[in-house]
Amino acid sequence: MHLEEVAKRIIKNFPRNHKEKDPFKVLITTVLSQRSKDENTEIAANRLFEKYPTPQTLLKAKEEDLYELIKPAGLYRQKAKRIIEISKIIVNKFSGKVPDTLEELLTLPGVGRKTANIVLYVSFSKPALAVDTHVHRISNRLGWCKTKNPNETEFALMKLLPKDLWGPINGSMVKFGKNVCLPRNPKCDICPIYDYCKWEGKK
Repeated sequence: MHLEEVAKRIIKNFPRNHKEKDPFKVLITTVLSQRSKDENTEIAANRLFEKYPTPQTLLKAKEEDLYELIKPAGLYRQKAKRIIEISKIIVNKFSGKVPDTLEELLTLPGVGRKTANIVLYVSFSKPALAVDTHVHRISNRLGWCKTKNPNETEFALMKLLPKDLWGPINGSMVKFGKNVCLPRNPKCDICPIYDYCKWEGKK
């Protein structure tokens, strides 16, 4: 089976829909998700947006005002600082709107390529390939690439996959990586793409 078909099978078996499309909320939720479990990120994001739904509402907030709200996501002091800094830049530099280019998004504090690409795809429907630890690990396990870090994986996959799969593959691989292709003791017995995996350690 061609690599593209394997990717489509992953997307079909592990669909991940993004309910939230608002660029600011997607951006801040992704910042909150760094080193945090999905369920904890969701709690923190809901608490935060209930009180501060826009970058404008965060302008008068102090870092300590956010601590209790976002504490479930962990690293709350660091994240509170970044969220307020991001909000100020969006209001003052980008007229209150989240920028829709990779270059501009990367100028925001705490925003790397993964976060920027998620915003571009989810909120602006642009072809963007977000690569996190799951996408990096699985792509290398499958033998799609031999890369040392997520950034290298991103550029490798952009050459291998058609643009229409760039956005969907991230969410699906994350779901696949959390439920089947685990970092340790992957559940190879229930893997829908087992026959196409080139990982030497597969069972």
